Amino acid sequence: MSGGTEVPIELNVERVANGGWCVARHEGRVVFVRHALPGERVLAEVTEETTRFLRADAIEILDPSPDRVTPPCPFAGPGRCGGCDWQHATLDAQRRFKAEVVAEQLQRLAGIDMKVDVEEVPGSPNGLGWRTRVQFAVTPDGVPGLRRHRSHEIEPVDACLIAHPEVERVGVERRNWRGASSVEPITTSTGERAVVVTPRSHRTVAVPDLGADSYVLVDEGRGHARAVRGRAGLTERVGDRDFQVTGSGFWQVHPGAPATLLDAVLEFAAVRPGDWALDLYCGVGLFAAGLAEATGPEGAVLGIESDARAVQDARHNLRDLPQARVERGRVEDALDRLGVERADVVVADPPRTGLGREVVYRVAGLDAARIVYVSCDPATLARDLAWFAERGYPAVDLRAFDAFPMTHHVECVALLVKDVA
Repeated sequence: MSGGTEVPIELNVERVANGGWCVARHEGRVVFVRHALPGERVLAEVTEETTRFLRADAIEILDPSPDRVTPPCPFAGPGRCGGCDWQHATLDAQRRFKAEVVAEQLQRLAGIDMKVDVEEVPGSPNGLGWRTRVQFAVTPDGVPGLRRHRSHEIEPVDACLIAHPEVERVGVERRNWRGASSVEPITTSTGERAVVVTPRSHRTVAVPDLGADSYVLVDEGRGHARAVRGRAGLTERVGDRDFQVTGSGFWQVHPGAPATLLDAVLEFAAVRPGDWALDLYCGVGLFAAGLAEATGPEGAVLGIESDARAVQDARHNLRDLPQARVERGRVEDALDRLGVERADVVVADPPRTGLGREVVYRVAGLDAARIVYVSCDPATLARDLAWFAERGYPAVDLRAFDAFPMTHHVECVALLVKDVA
């Protein structure tokens, strides 16, 4: 605790807030409380105090919400693993909370009044067993675990219930990883399994025997992953197309998310044969491939990505689509360097920090008919949508997806159409 009190406080919980919190009030100050649900009365322990607000954990539920359930994971709860935010709520309630957060952020930060529904992503009907990549932190004595909330402390776990069953088959939690700072087991849609080990500085990791069917990679930093056993390039499949993803490179962790998001992006993009499309922050080329197939050989697709390893993968993945090419660089720099002044369609899937004002203004200047914005953070999405609206690109539609059950995270796909009025 930082500057708080050890005496529990009684709170009447009001509403959900972004980040897995609920909002309450105590003696005139806002309290952001975890492990609670809207409408509950709880006893909470203050974990952090500032001049403007408190943070707290609900440690006793005095009046429970009808949405409350017993968390399925024994490591979920105050002071324990910080990976899941909503294990104490039904899946329907989780999606309702996420929809409320997205709608509130859109209204408050962008002045957009829009009804939001959070859609289920196929592949995890009970909200468990979906995460195909899990990064475990490792204690100095080699014990793997997961970070506690807002902490560098590690909670040792013997299983992760949101991890995909094939990830759990690797058995990372049941082995010692002395010399490692993190261990990431991965399973792919094609049935491959791998473990990416990141050593501590100047340390050697004695990798335990994981069996012949698990690749072992060592992350050497700066985008390099060295295969100790098996291959560094893993294969994911969406529809009838394979995608190479090297090591712990970015790929959606929910098994149903790549196809679901690709379908949503292509629906909003409405690409026609012969169109000129941009895929910004293109990763290994998932959206670029779909766009290139839609434009056909008479069209063109340019992907821009800053990560060198992802660029190599994307070029490999798009090698049969000559109308698509991928360039490395920061988006704002690459667009200028390549002399890109217009596009018919723009797709952008930035990191959690969003596009930012400079990139928003640069993209809005391309005079595209449609911009499709994929976001994993409602706050930065809403901020950027406000800037797009200033530049003549109002948001006209949005779909939200529960690609991260049991957590507060939500994936959104927004459609912006040039205002010709």
